Parts: sequence; structure tokens; C-alpha cells
Amino acid sequence: MQMYCVCVCMCNWQTDYYYEYTECDSTGSRWRVAIPHRTGACTGLPEPVRGTECTFSCEAGEFLEMSAQECTKCAAGSYSLGSGIRFDQWDSMPTGFSSLATSLENSPHGDDKLTCNSSSWVPQGNYLESNRDECTVSLIYAVHLKKQGSVSFEYQYPDSNLLFEFFIQNDQCQEMDQSTATKWLKLTNHGEWATHTVNLKSGTNILYWRTGGVLMGTKVVKPVLLKNFQIEGVAYTSVCFPCKPGTFSRVPGSSSCEPCPRDTYSGHGASSCTSCKTTTQYASAVCKDRPPCSKKDYFQIHTACDHEGKTQVIYKWIEPKICLERATGAEMLPQSGEREPCPPCNPGFYTNDTATCSPCPPGTYSDGLEPCKQCPAGTEPTLGYEYKWWNVLPANMKTSCFNVGNSKCDTMNGWEVAGDHIQSGAGSSDNDYLILNIHVPGFKLPTSISSHSGTEFGRITFEFETLCAADCELYFMMDVNRKSTTVVESWERSKPRQTYTHVMTKNASVSYTWAFQRTNQPSDVRRNVNDMARIYSISVSNAVDGVSSGCRACALSTQPSSSTCVPCPPGHYIDTHTSQCTECPRNTYLVSHVTPGPDACKPCGPASKSDKDHSLCYSDCHFNHTEGNVTLTFDFGLLGSVGSLMNGPSFTSKGTKYYHHFNISLCGGQGQLAVCTDNVTDLSSTDYQREKGEGANAVKTFMCQSTIIPAGGRGFHTAISSQSIVLADTFLGATVDDTLDGIRARPELYPHTSKKVPDVNFYYRSLDATSSCESGRTSYHCFSGFSIQCPAGTCDGCTFHFLWESSGACPTCTERDYHRIEGVCKGGHQDLLYVWTEPKLCMGGVSLPEKETLKCEGMEFWIRLGAGLGAFTAVLLVSLTCYFWKKNKRLEYKYSRLVMSANKECDMPGADSCAMMEGENEGDMEDEVVYTKPSLLGKLKAIASKKYENVQLNSSHSKALVWS
Repeated sequence: MQMYCVCVCMCNWQTDYYYEYTECDSTGSRWRVAIPHRTGACTGLPEPVRGTECTFSCEAGEFLEMSAQECTKCAAGSYSLGSGIRFDQWDSMPTGFSSLATSLENSPHGDDKLTCNSSSWVPQGNYLESNRDECTVSLIYAVHLKKQGSVSFEYQYPDSNLLFEFFIQNDQCQEMDQSTATKWLKLTNHGEWATHTVNLKSGTNILYWRTGGVLMGTKVVKPVLLKNFQIEGVAYTSVCFPCKPGTFSRVPGSSSCEPCPRDTYSGHGASSCTSCKTTTQYASAVCKDRPPCSKKDYFQIHTACDHEGKTQVIYKWIEPKICLERATGAEMLPQSGEREPCPPCNPGFYTNDTATCSPCPPGTYSDGLEPCKQCPAGTEPTLGYEYKWWNVLPANMKTSCFNVGNSKCDTMNGWEVAGDHIQSGAGSSDNDYLILNIHVPGFKLPTSISSHSGTEFGRITFEFETLCAADCELYFMMDVNRKSTTVVESWERSKPRQTYTHVMTKNASVSYTWAFQRTNQPSDVRRNVNDMARIYSISVSNAVDGVSSGCRACALSTQPSSSTCVPCPPGHYIDTHTSQCTECPRNTYLVSHVTPGPDACKPCGPASKSDKDHSLCYSDCHFNHTEGNVTLTFDFGLLGSVGSLMNGPSFTSKGTKYYHHFNISLCGGQGQLAVCTDNVTDLSSTDYQREKGEGANAVKTFMCQSTIIPAGGRGFHTAISSQSIVLADTFLGATVDDTLDGIRARPELYPHTSKKVPDVNFYYRSLDATSSCESGRTSYHCFSGFSIQCPAGTCDGCTFHFLWESSGACPTCTERDYHRIEGVCKGGHQDLLYVWTEPKLCMGGVSLPEKETLKCEGMEFWIRLGAGLGAFTAVLLVSLTCYFWKKNKRLEYKYSRLVMSANKECDMPGADSCAMMEGENEGDMEDEVVYTKPSLLGKLKAIASKKYENVQLNSSHSKALVWS
């Protein structure tokens, strides 16, 4: 017999179960029920009791104690928002949050290791960090609101290679109505925190923070960072939130926590801060012993010029100072350097016997070495900045240091002036962002070109280098109208001294920012102190608040003795001899930033023409090619002004499918340029771009590229277009040659064809240099497909090759392309047809002539005529044969008689009477010989009898002899 022992455990509040309210009913009432932490773990749960009213809420600093259903003040060391929830401590993932990685479609090779099991949002103490790969990872939190509320959070989103969206679903997993401006978050400056707030409806709200991307290279992306979540509208909170380390709340009922004073620290949920022994310790999460000072604990700066025009290098400790100078092996702070003469003033500034450089008055200029001067007649000052001497930081520039997890960086300079250059500062740790910023309120074109349309408004040029042992990176960014920040270019690791130029094509307020980071990996120490970025010079042209470093020729008014500068019409250059505006020659374009004169008009390339304003060159879709005495005429208008093609699909290392979509402007000027648009990120700038006639985050140029992620594959409901870039902003020309302006076409990349029609190559170029393409990008396409060797359109990332195969690229048809076919004559009529010569290698042009019908003589007539002539000839031949036959018989008879007669009479001798017959008279024997010329009929008879001549012997006797 077996015995069983059954243990029944009674439930204990807080350890075995917790209280929760039911949904409110139609009367506004609800019930408090007990819910076990584990199903079946215990018995004896309390019975449900009627709960508080649905409109009930507690004040800030209080929480709802569920057992008594009363508002209670939070204890010291904690806080509450009353009707809100805050999450500002991320040592671990708070209760209610979850991280979910979406499984990616595998690569075409079926590699099982391409999964996202290790991708997630990671707590980093003060903030939450997203994944750094292309996996789609969602941070999820569900909250039930008793009334309308809101959610707000701070974020950093510095890298457009990641897609970052925030959206809300209801309890039916249906996405709430949400504008694109609140769904797709805009980019932030490196090290800058932005705040995002979205209103919430009452009821269940499931919040999603989702990241994902398409990473086509080995470059490590910057993750998205989140912190300080706050949700309003929960009506009550059943717990208080403990103060995070480094903060405290001194009294009960606090609604927030205060930071600890310097040299003190606090732990989790502290009501006070603990002081450290400042002589030997410093405060971090706990009191730590101060280490000996080293070279990593100080930095150098150049002092401002004193009244004697001298400067010197001095050294300062990094604040707050945590090292000990008197410890064994400590590094002492170096002595200040020798006083040296200050560098000269920058162009546009002057010194008036003082140590300070002042800007030249309006209308004057200076090279920085001499006093300011007036511009001569016929010229005007050039506005801008030109910084190449760095004694002090210019007034329109700012520098800062930022580290998301290290507040010490906030008190330090990000960059330090160093005489002939400015360099990145020491920072407090290796992953600090060292920020340098210059703000340009707007641009002002020189008077003579102020009316030009479609021209550049200004350009920024800087000379720099990076010296790095670690994986450092220098970013160059711009923020237009303080609405969106984009990374213009970046450089990794050490780079030699070089120059970079960016052209501004809009007249807008813009902030240019340089951000240097020694390493992308989390760090709280300085190991790579010698890694730095140096900028030697920065120049900005046409800045509205700039100074003048020189004078520029301008066009003068036509009024006699006038020295007033006047604007030139679009497409006109300044004739330096007459100071008048002169239109550029036909099919040339005006380069406004070069020296005035005819050289400012540059000729367009082959088969291209300039627009009416001489602002750019373009193809009018017509092209002629002459070879020998044959001219082929092409009309590419059948292909449209803008062509689009897409390659792929391609797959990333994790199996994400993506496509590259290219838009190419084939024909037309400004109105027919190609446009590539991002439908994610930076949507806050949509209104400004709509005013300019552009889409959100659009690029408009001759050739551009977008990355397309198809809908569904990454959890996105619609296809995603992102990473739109300019491939070409200048049309160089069209030709059948394989080389133009240093760009070489490579027909060997494509399948060989034996067509009689030559390929037409269109050549483009982008003058903007990149870190991998120092001379800018180039591209060409000929007359859609991609090279088998370069399926992405490019083999090196700098030169793009496209093959556009289309019947619309065939030459226009001429009379040489068809031939005539003559039909049979039928019923006295004959048809003439015209057909194309096969294979047909032409389009458009002349049309085939209509069918023609001509009168003709039929075959029956000629047959009848031939038959008649044949019958006549036959009758004639028969008649002649009969005649000559009879004639021949008669001659044979006569000849035979003559022979017989001769034989009889010649038997007896007598030569004189041999031919005489008895009874014949002597007179009769006198024969008469008559010669006659044969007639045509006689000749025919002679031919028939093979005789050449007839000789007739006429005799007076009745019996005559005839020889023939």
C-alpha cells in the first residue's frame, strides 16, 4: 500500500501574489483581485473586493498601497510621479520591458548562422543601447492608461545606416494612427540628446522602439541610445521608484531625486550621499583611491595674446582632478612653455596696436598682415571666413566635449587651439565625442552674380589630418535651418593631410560640425591620448556675416562715371576690360566662383548644350554620329527624360534582402533632373523641403542612388527607401568613344554584341570628393542591365557602369533602312511594296512609303505575240524547205540528162562536134553567157544548195543548158 503526502501552502502577500485592478465597468467601478506570481504555487488567495473609483489618482510623491487601497508617501530614497512612470536607471532591464529580435530571411546560400539571436537592446547603466548590426530589434513596453496621457524619452540617433522608428499598437496588435513625423525619428548630432514626445490614448498602449538597417560594408554603425522614459496617464502607481546611484531623496514624499555633491557618492535608493576622503579618494559609484598622476591627466592649451603680442603653451589638469601629484611615480604638471610671438591675424582681420584681432569695417579688406583697405573702383569685397591661424577660438565657433556615460567630459573643451592648427582635446575617456562647431546664419552672393539661378551659394573648405592608433573616426556634419543633422562625410583611422570641400546649394542657415571620437567602444579611461585630429584651415565663402580678405571685380552701371556695382543677368560674366556684363557663348556654362572674365564660361561636352541661364550642360536627347559617308541620327526622347533601374536582389551578411535603385537624368535641364527620396528619417524637415519643391530628405541631381528594403521582409509594412546619395551632378557629354575627360568606359564588362549600330556613351561626374573617392564619383551608361563582373553597378565604389539596352536607343530610320519589292503584273496592274531591311536597327524617323500600283503589260500579250511569231517562222521555214527541195530535184534531173547525153555522144571521136547534135544550126550554137548578181532570195537558195553563185547559159536553141 502506497501512501502520498500532499502539502498545501497558504499564499503570502508580496511573496506569492500581488494585487491588480480589473477593467472598469460601465458604472465606473472596478475590483481588486489577487494574482499569484506562479499558477498553482499556493492556495487561499484573498477574495476580490471592490476597488477605488476609476478616476482615483495619487499626488506626486505618493503611491497607491494596494492592500489598504490608500495613497501613501514614498519613503526617503525613492520618488514617484503620482500619475506617471519614470525609468532612468538601466543597470538591468526593468520589469515590463522586453527585447525582441525579428528573424531575418536567410541568405541565398541558406547559411544557418545568419540569425539574430544575440541581437538585443542592452542596458548600460544610465542609458539603453540598441544593437549595432542590421537585425530588426524591438524594445517593447505595454502600459494601460486610465486617461489620455503621453510618453516622452530622450534619444541619440547619430547614424543613418540604422533605421529607427517608434510606434504604438493597441491590445489587438493594430497600429495606432500616427504621423510620420512621430514615427520616424530624426537624426541627432553626435553626442546630442533629443527629446521625443507622443500623446497616448486611454486603454492599452503597446510601445515599440524598433531599429534595423542594411549594412553593406564592414563599418561599425553607431547604436541608438535611449534614456529617461516617462509615461503620463496611468492614474496611479503602486510602487515608488528608487533613486539611481549618484542621486538621493532626503525626505519622504519626494517627486524626484537630487544629484550628489562633488566628492560624495550614493548607492541605489539612497536618502543621503556619503563623503569620500578627498585627500586620497574620489567619488565614483563608490569611493576609490586616487591613482598617481600621469600624462593622461593633463592637457595643453595656448594662451590668448597678451598686451605684448605674446602667447605661450600652458598645461592644465583634467577636471575634476582625480589623481595624486605626490604619489610615488606620479607625473608632475609640466612647466609652461616659452612666450612666443602671436601668429598674425586671419584674413579679414587687423590689429590696431593691440593684442586683439578685430574684423575689418564693411567695405574694406585685409590679408591679416596689413591694415584694412578700401576696395578699388570696379571691385567689391569678398565676404566669408578664412581661418588659418589659431591663437584663440573664433567668435562664431564653439567647442564642447560629450560622453553619454561620463559627465566629466561636459566641463572640458573638445578642441584646443595650437597656433597653426586646432586639434582635438584630451577628453575624459577614449569614447568621448569632441565637438567643434561653426554657425553660418546665411549666404550672400557677390552683387554681380546675385541674380543667377541654380548656382552655388557658398562652399566650405577645410584642411585636416588624423593621427590614430585605435579605431578613431572624424565626422563632418551639417544642420540646415536647425531642423536636421546629416553626416556629410567621415574618415576612419589615420588619414594624411588633405583638403575637403562641400558646396552649399541653398541659401539657408547652416551649422557645420566636426566630431572626433577615439574609439567607438564603451570606455571610461584614456588609453589613446595621442590619437588626435588636426584642422589646419577652415574657409567659408559668401557668408552673410563674414569679413573680407580681398576684392572681386564687379560689373559697373552703364551710367557715365558710375562706380556702382550692378548684378549681371544669369549666364553673364564680367568683362574685366570694360567692367560690363557679357553673355557666355552658346553651349557654355558659367562657373561663378572662378576669376571673372571669359574663362569663367566653360564649354559643354560633346552632344550637350547649355540651358538659357548657362548654369549647366545637358543632353537634348539628340545625337549624331558620322562614319564615312553615313550619318546616324539618334533620338533618345523615346526613353523619357529620367530613367530608373534596379539591380539585385542583394543580400547582406545576415541575409537581409535589399536592392539598389538608380535614377538617371538622360535628357533635359533643371526641370528634368533625377530625384531620389528617403521615406524614413529626418521627416521633421518635410515642411521646409516642400517649400523648396522637394520631397522629404530628397536629392535632386543627374544621377542618384537609393537603397530599397522590400516590404514584409524586415517587419516593415511598406518598402523602405533610404541612404539616398548623389552619384553625379555634372553631365560631361555623349560620344561613341570609350574615353571622355579622363573617364574610361569598359565595354568588356558586358556581353559582346555584333551590332552594326555603335554604343552611345553618356558620361557624368560628381565633383564632391569622398573618403574613398578623392576625385569624386564618375559614371557612364551606354545604349537595362548591369555588368556581370560588377553587379552593384560599380567595382570600386567610385566609377559606376550601366548598360541601357532599349529599342529607343536605336538610330532614327532613314531611306537607307528599307527596300522595295515589286509584285507580279496581274490584270494590267503591278504593286510596289516597301519593307524594313532585317534586322531592323532603327526607330522613329521616316515611315515606310505607302504601297504603289502601276499599270503594266501582262504575260498573255507576250505569249500571244510569241506564238504568232513562232507560227509564222514555222510556216516560212516549211515553205522554204519545200521550195528548195523541188528546186533541187529539178536540177538533179537536168544534170542527170546532161550526163547521160554526154556519155552517148562522146563515144565516137570528133572533138569539134562532140557537143553538137544533129539538126542543130551553127547559129544556134552560138551560146550567150550571161552573169547575173544574185538577189536576197537567190542567196538563200545558194545557201540551201551550198552553191556560191548561179551561172545561166542562154542559147538561141530551144534546148539550153544551165549550169548552176
